Amino acid sequence: MSKNNKKYKILLVGDSLANGGAERVQALLSKYFHDFGIDVHHVIFLDWITYDYEGKVFNLGKFSSSNVSVFRKIKLFFILKNYLQSNQFDAVIDFRMRETFFKEFLLSRFVFPKDTFYTVHSGILNYYFPKNIWLSKILYGSKNVVAVSKAIQKEILEKELVKRCDQIYNPIDLKEINSLRKEYQVNHSNYILAVGRMNDSVKQFDKLILSYSKSVLPKENIKLILLGDGNNRKDYENLTQRLNLSDKVIFTGFVDNPFPFYEKALFTVLSSSNEGFPNVILESLASNTPIISFDCFSGPNEIIENKVNGFLVENQNFEKLTEAMNEMFKNYDEYISIKNNTISKVYKFDVEIISKEWFKLLKID
Repeated sequence: MSKNNKKYKILLVGDSLANGGAERVQALLSKYFHDFGIDVHHVIFLDWITYDYEGKVFNLGKFSSSNVSVFRKIKLFFILKNYLQSNQFDAVIDFRMRETFFKEFLLSRFVFPKDTFYTVHSGILNYYFPKNIWLSKILYGSKNVVAVSKAIQKEILEKELVKRCDQIYNPIDLKEINSLRKEYQVNHSNYILAVGRMNDSVKQFDKLILSYSKSVLPKENIKLILLGDGNNRKDYENLTQRLNLSDKVIFTGFVDNPFPFYEKALFTVLSSSNEGFPNVILESLASNTPIISFDCFSGPNEIIENKVNGFLVENQNFEKLTEAMNEMFKNYDEYISIKNNTISKVYKFDVEIISKEWFKLLKID
């Protein structure tokens, strides 16, 4: 793999290499790019690494401290600028959330090169674009923007935030998942699963717990396991106590390898208010586990075929969510039919296929 008679050199920029969906995609692509002969580098802004990755890491988190003075921010800015200038990358892919206009203006104008690709991983566009359309156009109007779903791509273009927006789905590594889901034994049985951060209200785990409490599952001794951690966890634990479900709802915290939990679950539930292109759905299906998901913006209806490989539930209708949990549990024949379609429906998202789309966009021969 070469460009202009030298090894192609790429920089992947992320908040960290841990915990989140965009971070997992960054780590996965780095492994595949590396195996393809690309010289892979990472810049991360937080000193947090749990995912397997390939390449060299420039960890800006190690330069950070509780001191958030303007002087220190300026120093970090020049550290990053010098790093990019000294390395002369052929391309940069930015996986970060980008919420601060002034910071992103400086990075996009004075640090990142022309061949930078700004990914958008959430349907909440304010995580990536200023609310003011004029400011958005200043930042990214002529830049390379890549949306992870067709719905996000359509929204960006309809709002005229940029002149051009490409679309590439998040990848999964089916071979790796097949290995990881056998890595250890889960000490639980007869449970359904929900996965995600607990730092905001997007995943709506409190409402999921309420919907679960109204289903037949607790009476049938089918537990709800929540994988993830965050500031809201204590509130969710208090809710389960008030509902007398402390023995039925299990909080495991963050798990480096969630795939054995996926594989052993009866099914996975996604109750988010919105998404980008949810890795939870892909990971569950790749683990041969059916999924129940709100038809929220964006992503679920680009992966799930209703009652083929999962259930798509009317968006934000928690009564229907409870009904779907009951139906998935009670209707054995339908459940088996759906389970038989899980893995076959996610082949098109395998990293070998998705990476080719990145190579085409990056113009790598």
